[in-house]
Formats: sequence, structure tokens, C-alpha cells
Amino acid sequence: MLATQLKLIVSDNVLHAKWLNTLSYMENAGAKKISASEHKENVNLIVLKHAAEEHRHAYYLKKQISKVDESLCKTYTNAELLSPNHTKYYLHALDIAVCRYLKAHFNLSGYDLKFAAYLFVTYAIEVRADELYPVYQAALDEVKSKVNVKSIILEEEGHLEEMMNQLVSFSEDWESHAAEVIKIEKALFEDWIAALAAELPISA
Repeated sequence: MLATQLKLIVSDNVLHAKWLNTLSYMENAGAKKISASEHKENVNLIVLKHAAEEHRHAYYLKKQISKVDESLCKTYTNAELLSPNHTKYYLHALDIAVCRYLKAHFNLSGYDLKFAAYLFVTYAIEVRADELYPVYQAALDEVKSKVNVKSIILEEEGHLEEMMNQLVSFSEDWESHAAEVIKIEKALFEDWIAALAAELPISA
């Protein structure tokens, strides 16, 4: 379904510009979430690196819009995003649901809860990115688009490895908890994709 949708999106300049802008918005929202989870003093190098790279992805994707049509998508207003309500709800809803799950299973609060949510939410997002960006790149390659996301694919793979290393330190049983978080993310992602399909000219 996603591959079919992305073929339709990249074949239409307005949709493609909005798609890039939507991805940029989500990367930016992710970077801000990472920064918000930081401790006031105890900030490790990986967190700083990850926030910086997510901000850079947001910038890079926004810049790619000019390869499609430089007059489009100057802001993150709803009119310039695909499925804006679902797009803006997705990460926030995932964060809230994961916080509830972690509170129930680890009895965490305050900064400890924020940091644990950062680990698990980011893990789920990186798993999703590892699936989504290659499918998008394949759609770009098929039409020989000037747009490419290969550098993001490489960095997201690195992020996933870093998150797994941190989760091992967090809990010996991290994989079973991560599996539950993945289920939460999957439901939200499927809602987002369904909303996206409703906006496309042909049902995908």
C-alpha cells in the first residue's frame, strides 16, 4: 500500500512537495521531542548528536522541495502538509501512549520517565524510518527524480543501532517492551497512512 501511495505522490509535484514538507515536519517534531527529553545537566553525546541529526534531516528534506518546485511549501501550515491532523497527532500520541505504558511497567516519573520514553519512542520511529525511507527512495529511483534520501537512510540505520545499545543498558528485557511499543506505533502509522490515502487522487 505504501509503495503504491508513494508512486502516486512522486508523480505529482504538489503532492510530492507536500510529502517532503510532511516528512520535514515530522523530523523537526522528533528533534524537538528529543531536546525536550534532555536532562538539564546530564546530557550525553548520543542525545545531542541525535537531536542535531534529526534537525538536519528536517532542513535537508525542506531543501529538497526546491528540486520539485521552489515556490511550494514554505511553512508547516496545514495547507502545506499531507494529512496535517494525523501528521501532527502521530508523534504526540505515540509519546503519550508510551509514557503510559512505561509508567505502568516501570513505575517511572519525572526525568526518568522522559528519558525512557525518548529511548522507546525513538526506537519505534527508527524502525519505521528504516522501512519508510527505502520505499520512498525506490519510488524516486523509478522516476529518476532529482530528490534523494540516501543520506537519511544511512543515518537512520545508525540511529537504530544507537537506540538498541542504549535500550540494552536500560532493561535486560527491553525487547519484549519494545515489541509492545512497536504495536502502538503500528496502529498510529496505519491510521496516518489511511488518512494519506484519502487525500490522493486515486485510492491507493
